Amino acid sequence: MNRRLLSLLSLLACLVAAAPAWSQAPAPDAGPYVPTPQSIVDAMLAMGKVGANDYVIDLGSGDGRIVRTAARRLGASGIGVDIDERLVKMANDEAAREGITQRARFVNADLWNFDTSKATVVTVYLLPSIMPRLKEKLLAELKPGTRIVVHDYPMPDWKHVDYQALREPLKVQAHGLDTAYLYLYVVPPKK
Repeated sequence: MNRRLLSLLSLLACLVAAAPAWSQAPAPDAGPYVPTPQSIVDAMLAMGKVGANDYVIDLGSGDGRIVRTAARRLGASGIGVDIDERLVKMANDEAAREGITQRARFVNADLWNFDTSKATVVTVYLLPSIMPRLKEKLLAELKPGTRIVVHDYPMPDWKHVDYQALREPLKVQAHGLDTAYLYLYVVPPKK
C-alpha cells in the first residue's frame, strides 16, 4: 500500500475511536441562581402536597429555601442539589442556624449525576432548554406516584395534573414579568 492510503486508514481509525466522545454532548447549563420568592416556595410545596412523610429533592437548590421551608414548616426531610459550592455552604449554614440539619441538607453536585430515586417530591426551577433531558432522567429514576413541581418551564410532551399562575411582583426584577407558572406532574406507573 502506498503511504497516502496508510495515512488515510490511520486517520479513519482515529476518527472511529474518537466517535463515542463526539457523540456525548456536554451536559447543558441548568441556569443561573435566581432566588424563588417565598410566596412561590409556599405555593410549590402546597401544590406538591408536601407533608412530614415526604422526602423532597430540590434540583438547583440555590440558597436552599425550598427544602428548608419543607423541613421547618412541614416536617418533611430533603436534600438540595446545587453546583455552586458557595450556595451549598450558605444553605447548610442556614439549615444549621434554623436547627433543621437532621431533615434538611445540601450537597454540591451536578444534577445529571445525582440519584433522585429516594424522592417522593422533586422541585425544579431550571432553564427550559434542559427540561427534555431532565424529564427523561426523572422518569427513569423516580418511583410511580412521585410528584414533580416545576416553576415556570413545563416538561415537554408531558401532561401536567395541576397548574397555577401566581402574581408575584418580586419576579419582575429577575424576569421582567410578575407571574409565576407552576406545574405538577406525577410519575406514571411503569409499563
